[in-house]
Amino acid sequence: MKQVEKKTLRRILIANRGEIAQRAIRTIQEMGKETIAIYSTADKDVHYLDISDAKVCIGGPKSSESYLNVPAIMSAAELFDADAIFPGYGFLSENQNFVEICSHHGIEFIGPSADVMVMMSDKSKAKDVMKEAGVPVILGSDGALKSYQEAQEVAEKIGYPVIIKAAAGGGGRGMRVVEDPKLLKNLYLAAESEALSAFGDGTIYMEKFIRNPKHIEVQILADKYGNVIHIGERDCSAQRRQQKLIEETPAIVLTPEVRKSLLDTAVKAAKHIGYVGAGTFEFLLDANNKDFYFMEMNTRLQVEHTISEMVSGLDLVEWMIKIAEGEELPKQETIAFKGHSIECRITAEDPEKFYPCPGKITKWIAPGGANVRLDTHAYAGYSVPMFYDSMIGKLIVWGEDRNKAIAKMKRSLREFCIEGIKTTIPFHLKMMDNADFKLSKIHTKYLEQNME
Repeated sequence: MKQVEKKTLRRILIANRGEIAQRAIRTIQEMGKETIAIYSTADKDVHYLDISDAKVCIGGPKSSESYLNVPAIMSAAELFDADAIFPGYGFLSENQNFVEICSHHGIEFIGPSADVMVMMSDKSKAKDVMKEAGVPVILGSDGALKSYQEAQEVAEKIGYPVIIKAAAGGGGRGMRVVEDPKLLKNLYLAAESEALSAFGDGTIYMEKFIRNPKHIEVQILADKYGNVIHIGERDCSAQRRQQKLIEETPAIVLTPEVRKSLLDTAVKAAKHIGYVGAGTFEFLLDANNKDFYFMEMNTRLQVEHTISEMVSGLDLVEWMIKIAEGEELPKQETIAFKGHSIECRITAEDPEKFYPCPGKITKWIAPGGANVRLDTHAYAGYSVPMFYDSMIGKLIVWGEDRNKAIAKMKRSLREFCIEGIKTTIPFHLKMMDNADFKLSKIHTKYLEQNME
């Protein structure tokens, strides 16, 4: 077994905002540790600042002035003598330079190493690494495309339709599906331009486009001793333009054989790259629900980690901290999965057009009852700012089986009352009654094909 230096983290700075900041504060304080909450001027009235052990304003309302302002965050960490930084998701959570800066300052970054992050951040390079690990990948370009002419050659070789993707991308930006060879050049240039604008990196690559797949991901935990366990799989197929809206676990479309292969593959891949911390391997499952292909790895906690917690009984934030402290993971066979869990992302958006609807919440009545969880930082009187992601909460339920979980989610959504702004609650209510959703026939393009 590897020799690992064990440490006790006493004071943890949360380099994030919103519901994940509040969710992290709860676990960290329950572990007997102190929290440092950072905030922008736009977030000065959020409630979790009052329950954190310390708080510090790090800049103006724009992300670049605050939550992406590395010098300000590191100054706050030094000022309050932080032992570690918890990054959450988004912002700096997958920024390898930030990881290196934390290390330089002797502050533990609660997540993977910068080297592994670099390996997985470029999706075209990650694909090559997964090939080496024996993980099935989608046919496509051999790394990044150098020109439109090369894109044309690759597309003719693997056959249309193809999908062009930003190597440094996410959230559907820098991504184009090409059905017709005549449209390849324009869509190639559009993807390249959007990638450069969104990520400062115009590098793109190409893959064979799998029509109407399911999006299945595997949650893993890996410690500093080389041990890796999975926390089951999640079905995240209910998406709109590559943005996840509803997630659930387990994925009922999987046969026991395919599930075992999928979970074993994720564990093998994590060991191959020497991963440490919480991570998620994302796969596309073909329309026959038999063959799966590696899509990308998220080297951070996922928004939907909550449903994995509900069926496993584990606190993933707690385990991220324990791993950072040098604690060894439990054996896989000790993790018992029970029941079914569903998460609906509640966003401040129009429920039909999905455009942002920031503003003041005038009424807020949260749902309750057994096995109903609401992760949120919002409340009556809270003003949703226009500067950040529009998610204001995550409604999570657990049931003994999927039908009971759907019934509980439907009841909870009907009980959830938010006034003053538009939210996606009506959309989620409609989905709980959707016949195809009830039969788990939702694929990644379903909403665009049927609800737009």
